[in-house]
Amino acid sequence: MAISSEDVQHVARLARLELTDAEVELFRDQLSAVLERAQRIQQLPLADVPPTAHPVPLTNVWREDVVEPCEMGEPILANAPDRDGEFFRVPRILEDAE
Repeated sequence: MAISSEDVQHVARLARLELTDAEVELFRDQLSAVLERAQRIQQLPLADVPPTAHPVPLTNVWREDVVEPCEMGEPILANAPDRDGEFFRVPRILEDAE
């Protein structure tokens, strides 16, 4: 399916693009090639092919959600710029909070 130069100019106007005559011809050729490929794909016998979201079957690898002790000790708190005992100290961000 060939697209005309007028079609390209119309789409360019809708997209608020200003194209030179050379760009119109370039895009006309490129868009015509895309439409021709799309027509060829539509002619393929795909009625028996199920729709897919991904060409390769994927499965998530989930780990068990197990409660484990937290290693919240000196190695982690040593990186804190400010701390209060065993806690990180952060600046107040809400004015009305007490």
